[in-house]
Amino acid sequence: MVRVAPINLTFNPRTLWFDPGDLDIEKDMPVVVRTARGTEFGIAASEVIEVSEEQVRALKSALRPVERIATEEDIEQAAEMERASAEALPVFKEMAREYHEDMHPVSVEFLLDGDKAVFYFEAEERIDFRELVRKLAARFHVRIDMRQIGVRDEARMVGGIGHCGQELCCKRLGGEFCPVSIRMAKEQGLSLNPQKISGLCGRLMCCLRYEFDAYKDFKSRAPKLNATVQTPAGPAKVVDHDVPREIVSLKVEGEKPVKVPLSEFDPAPEGATRPNAVGEEAWEEATSDRGLIGGEALIFSTSQFTGADKLAEGAKVRHTGGSRKGSGEAGRSRRGGSEGRGRGGSRSAG
Repeated sequence: MVRVAPINLTFNPRTLWFDPGDLDIEKDMPVVVRTARGTEFGIAASEVIEVSEEQVRALKSALRPVERIATEEDIEQAAEMERASAEALPVFKEMAREYHEDMHPVSVEFLLDGDKAVFYFEAEERIDFRELVRKLAARFHVRIDMRQIGVRDEARMVGGIGHCGQELCCKRLGGEFCPVSIRMAKEQGLSLNPQKISGLCGRLMCCLRYEFDAYKDFKSRAPKLNATVQTPAGPAKVVDHDVPREIVSLKVEGEKPVKVPLSEFDPAPEGATRPNAVGEEAWEEATSDRGLIGGEALIFSTSQFTGADKLAEGAKVRHTGGSRKGSGEAGRSRRGGSEGRGRGGSRSAG
C-alpha cells in the first residue's frame, strides 16, 4: 500500500494526490506542495490515506511531494497572492479588450512564490496572444502563462447558482466533464426547451447525466408506454412511468389509473424481457387503500400537527395601502367584466 495525501488546490476542481513523506497531515490543514507549475498552496481534503500500487500506477503523472505544512508566513504569502490576483484581473480585462474583442478574461492566479502568474481566458476560437503576453509581463514583472479555457471550465472556475437553487455541480463536485447529449433529456421525459435544460455556461446541464442510466435501466425492464398489460380487471394500458419509485401506472378502460410497482408484476414470459401481466394479489393490493405508496401516503400524514394548532384568521391578515388600492381596482374591473359578460354573453345561469 502507498500513503497519499489528498490535496485541494485553489484553481483545480479535482482533489489531487501527493506524496506526504513522513508528514502527519490532517483534514483542512494548509500545506505547500510542488506541482509541474511550481510551488503552490493547498488545503488537505482529508487525512493521509493508503491506496494500492495499481491505483498509483494508473495516475497520469507520478506523485509529487508535499513540501511542508504551511507556516504562518506561507499563509500570509498565499493571502497576499490572492489579493494580487484580484487586483490583476481588471488590468487583464482592460488589456484584453484593447487586444482582441473575442477574448473574455476569467481569472488570474499568482503562484505562491509570486514569480509566476496564470491568466485564464475564454474564447471560441484559437487566439494568438503573444503580443499580449509581452505587455502583461512588462506590467506585472513576472513570468506569464496564458490558458485558454472553454465555457464549461469558465462556469466551474467562477461558480454560481443553478436552476435547482444549488451551487453549480461542476464547482461543487469537481471531477472530469462527461459528455452530455440531448438524448439524455429525451430519455428522462424532460422539456427540450434550451432555456430549461441548459446551464449557466450555455451547454446542456451536467446533471442530465446523473439519472440517465437509472431511467435507461428502468425503461428496459418495464412495459413500454401505451403497451397493453393483462390484469384481473381486464386489459390495461400503460399510461405513465414513475422511474425514481419504479412504479407503472395502468388504466383499464373507463376506470382511474392504478399504480403498480414493477416488482409486483408477474415474471416476463419466456423469450421476453418485459412483463405483461399483473397477478390477482398485486392488483388487489394496488387498488386498495394500502396501495397509497410513498409520497402519496405522506400527503395525508398529520404527524406534524399538535393539539395547539390553529387556523389563520382572515381579519388579522395585513394589507398595505397599495395592495388595498390594487385590490379595489381589480374588484371593480372584475365586476365590470362580469356585467359585460352578463349583458353580451350567450350563456345564462340556470
